[in-house]
Amino acid sequence: MIEVTMFRSQGSITGFEVSGHAESGPYGHDLVCSAVSAVTFGSVNAVMKLCEIEPDVEQGGDGGYLKITLPEGLRDDVHVKAQVLLEGMQVSLETIEYDYDQYIKISHR
Repeated sequence: MIEVTMFRSQGSITGFEVSGHAESGPYGHDLVCSAVSAVTFGSVNAVMKLCEIEPDVEQGGDGGYLKITLPEGLRDDVHVKAQVLLEGMQVSLETIEYDYDQYIKISHR
């Protein structure tokens, strides 16, 4: 099971954590894992490039762990842009969860 935790403070996304494996198919052919990886890594790359910020990134384990934390004190325009990108990521993950809820669970903290 892939577990996604979205971190929020005062309504804004401050980061997220992804852990686990979907195991919805054989290694290298796990569509749920591939989708979650593409959505999360694509979103992080978009935040880094389009917002020109360097979030705190932690990766570990055998590829089943990713934690991102946005830096504090972002300019208002950068904060708004990062929020739009991360809210879009959350919507994409919720779409995956809707269709594959036996393999992915999203929670909020």
